[in-house]
Amino acid sequence: MEFISIVDIIGTIAFAMSGALRAIEKEMDYYGIAVFGITTAVAGGTIRDILINKDLPVSLANPIYLIISILAAFFVILFYKKIIRFNQILNIFDAVGLAAFTAIGSEVAVNNGYTQPFIIIVLAVMTGTGGGTLRDLFANEIPYVFHKEVYAVAAVIGSIFFIITYQTVGNKAALYTAFAVTFLIRLFCMKKDIHLKRVSKEAKLQ
Repeated sequence: MEFISIVDIIGTIAFAMSGALRAIEKEMDYYGIAVFGITTAVAGGTIRDILINKDLPVSLANPIYLIISILAAFFVILFYKKIIRFNQILNIFDAVGLAAFTAIGSEVAVNNGYTQPFIIIVLAVMTGTGGGTLRDLFANEIPYVFHKEVYAVAAVIGSIFFIITYQTVGNKAALYTAFAVTFLIRLFCMKKDIHLKRVSKEAKLQ
């Protein structure tokens, strides 16, 4: 199994766990927790595959991702009190997931004949952030990617590096470059507590 496949699974687990944790915060039942876990883990890739007119999204063609998501969600149910103590580790796993999904989304774009930079970036960001966005909408919250930390921007930069590397070196190098850049940016911003500038309500009134 290749490295990117391993981190893809790690990312699926991390995203599913984050979805399950959000569902528990909202005091949902087991079904709701499982749905939140699945949504966070696979919705981004599913939306991507629908956009590029795939006959069947990867999440349905290969049920291993759904199975992993459900198992991760129920793992959270069983060990919730212990898991929340290791929030920093979960954040690192989440960064792995974002990086893996960004890289894979970029690769899926070019493998399906979409080599235009804009399309690659959109599909990469959709794959990396779509599940979390839908999760937050289900939870009746403003999506995390719109107001907290450098998250989607890390995916954008990672996909840009994919494009540059793909055009100069090739597909495989581009895949790992996108992963590394996205992961390192996300990790650095978490460590330094870097956020995008917000516009305050007070500033609008001046």
